[in-house]
Amino acid sequence: MKVIATTRYNFLLVFFVALGSFTYGFNSSIMGTVFGLPSFYSYFNLDTTGPKVRYANDIIGATQGLYSGGGIFGCCLIAWLADKLGRKRAVQLVCTICVVSAILQAAAVHIGMLLVGRFFNGLGAGMMNVVVPLYQSEISPPGNRGRLVGSHGFLIVVGYSVAGWTGLGCYFETDPEIQWRLCLALQVVAPLLLFVGTPWMPESPRWLIQHQHDEKALEILCNLHCNPDDTENTAAREECHNIRSQLQLDATMPQGMIATLKVPSYRKRFLIGLFVQCVAQSTGVLVINNYQILLYKGLGITGWLPLMPYAIYASWAAILNWAGSMVVDRVGRIRMLTIGVVGCGLMVSCEAAMVATYGGTSNRVGNGFGVLFLFVFVTFYGSCVDAISYVYCSEIFPTSLRAQGMGFSIIGLFAMTLIYTQSAPTAFAHIGWRFYLVFILVPIGGAPVMYFFFPETKGLSLEEVGQLFGDEVSEDMTQEQYRNEKQEVAGTKMEQV
Repeated sequence: MKVIATTRYNFLLVFFVALGSFTYGFNSSIMGTVFGLPSFYSYFNLDTTGPKVRYANDIIGATQGLYSGGGIFGCCLIAWLADKLGRKRAVQLVCTICVVSAILQAAAVHIGMLLVGRFFNGLGAGMMNVVVPLYQSEISPPGNRGRLVGSHGFLIVVGYSVAGWTGLGCYFETDPEIQWRLCLALQVVAPLLLFVGTPWMPESPRWLIQHQHDEKALEILCNLHCNPDDTENTAAREECHNIRSQLQLDATMPQGMIATLKVPSYRKRFLIGLFVQCVAQSTGVLVINNYQILLYKGLGITGWLPLMPYAIYASWAAILNWAGSMVVDRVGRIRMLTIGVVGCGLMVSCEAAMVATYGGTSNRVGNGFGVLFLFVFVTFYGSCVDAISYVYCSEIFPTSLRAQGMGFSIIGLFAMTLIYTQSAPTAFAHIGWRFYLVFILVPIGGAPVMYFFFPETKGLSLEEVGQLFGDEVSEDMTQEQYRNEKQEVAGTKMEQV
């Protein structure tokens, strides 16, 4: 069995399609920076301190709730679209939705128009958050798949970071209306660039083989994984054969969502993917991210200053996502996820203590520790949870179910986001720091479940992962068998010497 190489073309393609990841990150985070711009509140007559504060909190919650609700619909739609149209056409459609919805938001003349744009923006973001890691996983070789698919999480947080610095820069714009409109208009840039470049993107070879386009799939695999030492493209031909054989086996299994869930190994995959995303969001990461500026104000930081730590926070998270994706193929997915969610839970408990004790006071030391614990929180989340959760969920499903499985998993992300972000303004207003208890108990309770019951997927091809769930694997030689045979051969040579 030939080792599958990772080419420069493969890296470039993975990072290019990650413009969609950036789109999701920027779009998800930009409202958090807009909430730090006074001109936004004055334009829509939102009073955050007077008698109409409840209405303002309802609108803030609605912008996040509609975005998350749209994301849930997007996750449901993209599975069908990615299988029906192909991964490439699906990306083009999603880019169009993201561009149009961004224009609606930036051009909003009343709150209703803004909320409609926000819903469709969430629809596009949900679809993007599924189709990008889906595509990346299907074109990546086993040895570097964690690093390559990890670029999805990395670019998401780069989007968060750019959104933070965008808000900080727009704060000093003299025209108050341009302040918030420019922030929302910049959501157009990344999906437009991705759309323009999609004609040069190859289709997923696994989707092509699934739809009987074997010759085209082989050509793409040869380009993706060519090796100068493999002049006959033996590795690509073996990979193509293994994919075809596994798809033939998968075709004998029940089809359709309901029938699929009756198969124990498939049902386990769906539940694991959903659980991972739900626990990841139950760390409170998006509540902290989207309402971080409001949290800083609660710690006594006012004016433009809350925008600065917000931007630095997101930039630090981007660096950590990159670092996590670099080591996940060696450390393992489950170990990193477990460390990450436990660390997040512990840091949120420390943050809750600071807010409970020093929130609203002028104690600089207490407020400073409050900011510190937010940064330690994102250190755990960025390095061990964010990118890794997408890597793991993109690997555990067979090709015939990968789009549906990824969509179902990401529904957990948006469902938890909807619940937490929609309730956050009211919860912070009425119960304050006690709302953090949810983000302490759920991840710490979920960590042992992941560590003891979820299988590790590092180093395996997508077709071999089925072995971990009890599926029949069609490869002539699995990676494990190959490694064992190499060890046996090496041992025999040593004995001869």
